[in-house]
Amino acid sequence: MNRTAVLIVLALVAVTLVLTARAARRNKNTDDHYVAGGRIGGWQNGLALAGDQLSAASFLGITGAVALSGFGGFYLAVGVPAAYLLMLMVIAEPLRNLGRYTLADAVAARFEGRGLRVAMAVSTLVISIIYMVIQFVGAGLLAQLLLGVDFPVAVLVVGALMTVYTFLGGMVGTTYIQVFKAAVLIVTMLLLLLLVTVKTGGNVLGSMQDAAARFGDGAVAPHRGGTTASLETVSLTMGMVLGMMGLPHVMVRFLTVRDGRAARDSAQVAMWIFAGFFAVLPVFGYAALNLVGKQRILADNKAGNLAAPRLAEELGGNLLFAVTASVVMVTILAVLAGLAIASSGAIAHDLYTTVLKRGRVSPRGQLVVGRLAGVGISLVAILLALWAKNLNIAFLGNVAFAVAASTTMPVLVLTIYWRGLNRYGAVAGLLGGLVSSVGLVLVGPDVLGDDHLFPLSIPALVSVPAGFLCAWAASLLTRGRAEAAGHPYDELARRAFPAPRRPEGALTGR
Repeated sequence: MNRTAVLIVLALVAVTLVLTARAARRNKNTDDHYVAGGRIGGWQNGLALAGDQLSAASFLGITGAVALSGFGGFYLAVGVPAAYLLMLMVIAEPLRNLGRYTLADAVAARFEGRGLRVAMAVSTLVISIIYMVIQFVGAGLLAQLLLGVDFPVAVLVVGALMTVYTFLGGMVGTTYIQVFKAAVLIVTMLLLLLLVTVKTGGNVLGSMQDAAARFGDGAVAPHRGGTTASLETVSLTMGMVLGMMGLPHVMVRFLTVRDGRAARDSAQVAMWIFAGFFAVLPVFGYAALNLVGKQRILADNKAGNLAAPRLAEELGGNLLFAVTASVVMVTILAVLAGLAIASSGAIAHDLYTTVLKRGRVSPRGQLVVGRLAGVGISLVAILLALWAKNLNIAFLGNVAFAVAASTTMPVLVLTIYWRGLNRYGAVAGLLGGLVSSVGLVLVGPDVLGDDHLFPLSIPALVSVPAGFLCAWAASLLTRGRAEAAGHPYDELARRAFPAPRRPEGALTGR
């Protein structure tokens, strides 16, 4: 047991529990629980967005991927800043103006129907559970390393803490924790970068140069693979850039701000934070390769998920190791809380209140169901995490991106921008994207190995067009059916783009 790390973890967790207790006084109704009452400011939500995305998959997974696979890990780091630029331009403001508690609410602003809401909720749950598994695996590995306890026990403890955050604090508490966690993680990253730079003689890119000198230029250069490898890279990048606009726990954050301007401001703040954060992860990866060594990284975890904490140990001894690991633990807890809110909203608000009870549920009843749903989702994610212990969590993160890019993203974008979409098309887009993305992962090389039926690990190159194609084809085939039309598109466009900010071509799509 690393006593220093344990004390720092307990101190940081104590701060988050204090924030949760403070938030519990404001978490009195469904508005507060799901979207913090829509009172969050732009810069605060930008920090919270950064807290959502600066996750275990990012810090641990990408650093480990670069340390073990060299330049190939770069592709995991380049997509997020570009994704937020696209999010800022395409979806932040209209989503804020259309949604209430969940992504299904935004689509329901145009199309009614229980089948569509069920499909949207199922997609939300699949994406959220995959992402929760990532966080539980990272937390379990770190807690196992710090506390010397078994992986299952560590995952259960983390799950219990997450339940406290979401049950008591709701989205208000989650936002407080995300802002706190983002600030602490940024400071820790800057300290690590400073020490790496000093270690390499004042050259920020010195670790890359050292890796090239020790392991050859191939360690820092793109690998010249065949057609399949090239397509894999394109598919991975496509999934990450487009999938960000479909991640439920990220998109729901735009429903917590006061207005459309605050939504745009929060996307800008997050985008600049990501640009700096993801730019330095490859530096950490190569520094870990040089200072820790590939064999020790593999000995800790086959997927390289503990390369970053071990790098901190080499740079600053046990104290910096403990600080870094503790910050990552709090990072994981904060991201898990946001995921639990998004997934419990899909169950309590979309499935239970709207579909099953047809709206005949008191606000208090919906709040209780939402809290219980968060506990149930946590249990499912814990069980899956026990199986996924040795998978690289950056790979799992990109699976979640691919599923989001193939399901919720096409439907949200087409709902806002395409006049020709109807209710049947929206359902077909969700189901077609979900079946193709999940199905292709299951028959791909990371699941079936050499017996794979589909050559790409990340199927976005095929599944994203499949989602759009299913929505387009079903809309054309059912054109003219009155029950599929939904509310007038002009009415939705006026809500999504209040004058004078309505895009000139927003009403001309066919």
